[in-house]
Amino acid sequence: MVFHTRRPRRSLAAAVIGAVFALAAAGSAAAYTPIVPAAGVRAVTLTGHDLTLDQLVEIARYGAKVQLAPEAVARARDTHGLLLEAAAEGVAVYLFNRGGGNGRENVTFTGDPTAPENKARLEANQLRAFQNGPRAGAGPEQEDEAAVRAMMAVRANTISYDAPSPQLMQGLVDLLNHRITPVVQSSTGTVGEADIGVMQAVGGALVGRGEAYLDGVRMPAADALAKAGLKPIQPFGVDNIALAWTNAYLASRAAMLAYDARSLLEWTDLVYAIDLLGMNSSITPLAAPTQLNRPEPWLNWHAARILGMLKGSYLLEADPKRIIQDPDSLRASSIRGASAWAAWSELKDAALVQINSSDHNPTVRVGLKPTDSWELSTPQMMQYYVKGGPLSGGKSGYVVSTANWDPYPLANRVEAFTIALANLDVAVLQRTFRFSNPFHTGIDPNTVLSAEVRAAAAPQGNGTTAIAVFGEVEAVMNPAPPQGIASDVQSTSDLESNTPIKIAKAQKAVDYSLQLLAHDLMTGAWWLDLRKAQDPKRDLGPAATAAWSAYRKLSPWQAPAAQRPDRPAQDIAVEFLKAQRAAAFYPALASLPSK
Repeated sequence: MVFHTRRPRRSLAAAVIGAVFALAAAGSAAAYTPIVPAAGVRAVTLTGHDLTLDQLVEIARYGAKVQLAPEAVARARDTHGLLLEAAAEGVAVYLFNRGGGNGRENVTFTGDPTAPENKARLEANQLRAFQNGPRAGAGPEQEDEAAVRAMMAVRANTISYDAPSPQLMQGLVDLLNHRITPVVQSSTGTVGEADIGVMQAVGGALVGRGEAYLDGVRMPAADALAKAGLKPIQPFGVDNIALAWTNAYLASRAAMLAYDARSLLEWTDLVYAIDLLGMNSSITPLAAPTQLNRPEPWLNWHAARILGMLKGSYLLEADPKRIIQDPDSLRASSIRGASAWAAWSELKDAALVQINSSDHNPTVRVGLKPTDSWELSTPQMMQYYVKGGPLSGGKSGYVVSTANWDPYPLANRVEAFTIALANLDVAVLQRTFRFSNPFHTGIDPNTVLSAEVRAAAAPQGNGTTAIAVFGEVEAVMNPAPPQGIASDVQSTSDLESNTPIKIAKAQKAVDYSLQLLAHDLMTGAWWLDLRKAQDPKRDLGPAATAAWSAYRKLSPWQAPAAQRPDRPAQDIAVEFLKAQRAAAFYPALASLPSK
């Protein structure tokens, strides 16, 4: 007989709601990917104008600490002071002493913002806005700690241009250095015209609201601050706007995309060289006569780069059996690769501008005078001139409404790179299939290798998998259409770039391209083994030999099936490509073409 313990009854709705919340909590906890801080990573000094892709990755993925440059601290002090002085002088400042959006003409306060009554009101309003931060945005939660740290690092780097209070600026640095990572929502809540909903959760953590991860452990944000020895900040001025009205989320994602894409393209070049060696290809498409006939800088640079990887190899020796012309996918891969590099360079440049400048509204420019540009002395612009006084330390300047939040040309360059990468990938896919035809290779593996050797040889890669992966690339290469949907009849916000969607598609294209390249590596490496078996004296050149040898340590060419890892060979190839940069076998970048 089975005895059942009686439990208090709950309504079906309550039971369902409870189950949903339990599953959501369990799912988010399981999905979260914390960083693994690296030892010996140097601190990064944030100046506001020279943060590099490598430094951003060190902060985001490897836990590098940050410090504010004296010039950034001084700039923040000056912009904050000019903002306060503007209100004291009666200058209309959008989102400060005037409302925002439909309320842009509403006066929110008058006079000195540091006067007791105004100060108390501003502090209360700002605190309320920060406390509401965790309620902003839309799910699902951002599950990658590195993505949130990158966003905070970009905002900490650029916020000095945008009139933050000293406590806000230092608070961002403290979160990064104590590895307090707020729980933030994904990009679902942003249309790419300032990532307000995503950023506001960071404000919540700064005042002890919402949840955060401390060293990868989730807890209330107030507890995380306390355990780290930090106190909640008291925001002031326009801190909520200074923090949240920014494209730091999409800018950081674009910068991280550019970093990952560079590694992918470096590997794509080296694997292409391996393919040329495996095919016993002609190098004439890369040689001087061809390049001189079309003096396009990126094409010429890339051809020289691939030739450098082949230098010293048997492809430079005479071979009467070498075919005079390879299939298009072998001959034109350098042209497609060069074009992808050109698109990457544009993406990288746009991302660097975005993470090292202000995209804020309003613009606060200290030191600018009416005589510095002809329009500044006109009656229209003089309405926004701040003469300078006690709150600004006597410094003058302008505070004006702006459209710098519109993330172009970055948005266009993200999509241009995605398209260029897909056009490269089709060549990668096709050239791997050409190895299956002796018409192109010049030899039949069955005539070179014994049955025993063929049976113990590593797989060349699954063609069906490669086709499926390229299908994923095709699915994300089409542009995400921009929108122009006003939220209401009087709305002043009527453009949406959808840049976060564009970046997500581009990141997927990079991830899928790496999988496709892993298939290509498996095929090319197999044919290097075959060429060496055909003629052991063949020299493959130092670059290809080093990469091929390192890969074969993880995935031996000759091994009985029982001794091979019980996991997909494709996964091993992907991990190999991720584990080190191609620069370990060949310099990462020669000097890029000058503009």
